[in-house]
Amino acid sequence: MAHLLSTSCPLKVASGCKLNSKPLSCDLVAFRTSSLSLQTSKSRFRMLVSNSERSKRNYTTHATTLPTSWQASNEPDTNFRQSSSEHSKPKRVLVIGGDGYCGWATALHLSNKGYEVAIVDSLVRRLFDHQLGLDSLTPITSIHNRIRCWKSLTGKTIELYIGDVCDFEFLSETFKSFEPNAVVHFGEQRSAPFSMIDRSRAVFTQNNNVIGTLNVLFAIKEFSEDCHLVKLGTMGEYGTPNIDIEEGYISITHNGRTDTLPYPKQASSFYHLSKVHDSNNIAFTCKAWGIRATDLNQGVVYGVRTDETEMHEELYNRFDYDGIFGTALNRFCVQAAVGHPLTVYGKGGQTRGYLDIRDTVQCVELAIANPANPGEFRVFNQFTEQFSVNELAALVTKAGEKVGIDVQTMSVPNPRVEAEEHYYNAKHTKLIELGLKPHLLSDSLLDSLLNFAIQFKDRVDIKQIMPSVSWRKIGVKTRTVAA
Repeated sequence: MAHLLSTSCPLKVASGCKLNSKPLSCDLVAFRTSSLSLQTSKSRFRMLVSNSERSKRNYTTHATTLPTSWQASNEPDTNFRQSSSEHSKPKRVLVIGGDGYCGWATALHLSNKGYEVAIVDSLVRRLFDHQLGLDSLTPITSIHNRIRCWKSLTGKTIELYIGDVCDFEFLSETFKSFEPNAVVHFGEQRSAPFSMIDRSRAVFTQNNNVIGTLNVLFAIKEFSEDCHLVKLGTMGEYGTPNIDIEEGYISITHNGRTDTLPYPKQASSFYHLSKVHDSNNIAFTCKAWGIRATDLNQGVVYGVRTDETEMHEELYNRFDYDGIFGTALNRFCVQAAVGHPLTVYGKGGQTRGYLDIRDTVQCVELAIANPANPGEFRVFNQFTEQFSVNELAALVTKAGEKVGIDVQTMSVPNPRVEAEEHYYNAKHTKLIELGLKPHLLSDSLLDSLLNFAIQFKDRVDIKQIMPSVSWRKIGVKTRTVAA
């Protein structure tokens, strides 16, 4: 394990308290090579700590900003179909994982649309960067500075609760304090390669994701039974079957009898398996407790800019390009920008669904504005286009030519266990029917993404580009990925 990180945010906030006027301190206190600890909200990230040294559950950190009164001009967008809830009262949306790539963009988008927004985050994603020696292509400021900047630019407040959803005491207090009408759940370890580094990361991924989601479900049941859960799933739950992928369910006729059943799952990593477990747990609680939930099986997200993150440099979103957290198109654009050959895994025929991050935030808003019914477990496939890895490489090569870059491609041994040539046809109509207006990967959009990578290419660490995690070589011993 690479480092020990201890954060100190000395702020306790009761309901209605004002934000301390002094700058908050979230400093790196100590680094060690043998263990790792993040002390927030009584949380113990136990699977990431060596047996010889455990973190102490010695304090709880809550952080918030001073709420502002609701203004009538900030009502949610009425272009979408409205639920039967009170139209005059704005929805209160809790964004779990709101400091992350998709979560931050979503929190700003919903706030800008007039929703009352609170972010819940343990800041563990930033911890991973310190642990593994990674960094965002874009410089990203602290979550506290981000929220203060948003307030100063727009007059809109985003409340902040720093803590771990695996700590049910913390989560309970958050639910009772904020009283959400909807919960958007991004708060999971979201990288397949991270979950395949070693046993400790595999166990952490499953514990964090599955237990965290179970806690959210129990919190809704106990404190906000009419709350709508919008859960970010993944298209990776389905795998690559040799038949069309439906949206969550499939009708099957067997021995003369027909039934509609959950679509078969073929997860391909411990991360994807955690998402399958989430889906099963959510489906069960909808049936047993009457919870209303929408599972957004998201494809691979690309891009970094939304209308809100472009407003100021302190609102910039993170942009991962490394082999652990970077997604395919983002990684290719950075590789092209610095003159590194595009890293195509194996034969390059791996095909997936893709979407612009601007469509991620739009899809989440559509799900919130059109909630599931009590007891209903909806599944939407959230992507807009399908591409193979080879097709993406060809598109980036063409875009590079326009800006004078000679883009090369190299085939590298595939670190994953997956089909490299396969049939792939996934349905994705339900969000379109709700009003999604996709941002398709046009030449101009790809040019913009590549130019963005060129703008920040001096921040690229070339050593982080090549894949360093092998599905077949995962072992019991905790290891540090070589920098």
